[in-house]
Amino acid sequence: MDKRRENGGIVSKAISFLLNRITLIVLAVTLVLFVGGKFEVASATQPNAELEIQKLTSCYALGTDAIGRGNLQEGKNIYRDCFTQDSVLTAIFPDGATQTNYGTDSWADFVYSVFQGNGYTATQHLMGTINISVENNKATMTSYLHATHKRSETSIDVANGTYEDKVVKTNGIWKIRNRTLKLIDFLNLSSPTTASSSTNARSANSSATFVRPNIPRIKE
Repeated sequence: MDKRRENGGIVSKAISFLLNRITLIVLAVTLVLFVGGKFEVASATQPNAELEIQKLTSCYALGTDAIGRGNLQEGKNIYRDCFTQDSVLTAIFPDGATQTNYGTDSWADFVYSVFQGNGYTATQHLMGTINISVENNKATMTSYLHATHKRSETSIDVANGTYEDKVVKTNGIWKIRNRTLKLIDFLNLSSPTTASSSTNARSANSSATFVRPNIPRIKE
């Protein structure tokens, strides 16, 4: 009888030991899968966020070039996809002059007035050297600007600068809340006249002159 009890105790201990080991193994596997899954989600989410944020630079360029074609309403509609409703947009010109507008419609009106006031018939905004830093539902972004503004068949204004953005994610969508444009130059490039070309055949094919765009003041 005692022998059977002793054997039974040994079996119980063995079963208990095995169950404990199995439980530990299951917990370890679960932890590895959970942590690994989190890293996979994080690594997958970060590039997706950066791609979505990067698209905002193209969004703005397309809206601005729509205004450059004279289509103010199309530009406003596109801007609303790029910016939050409470967005603040500022431009700092090479001579130190600044312009700040609150909301995209106000900014679109300002851009339209500048383009029309300077007689631009078309524009093309190229964005590049984009740098993005994401932290949870907020991000910062900088991007370089090279913009061409067509005055005539022989004259264009060229602007270069840097956009500095603060971006937020609301309702699952990334949008720009604050944008500051810091221009480093604004030059007029003109082809030489026919007479000038024949006289100076070996000279440069164009001339560059700093211009300050006509910037009307708009009431906020």
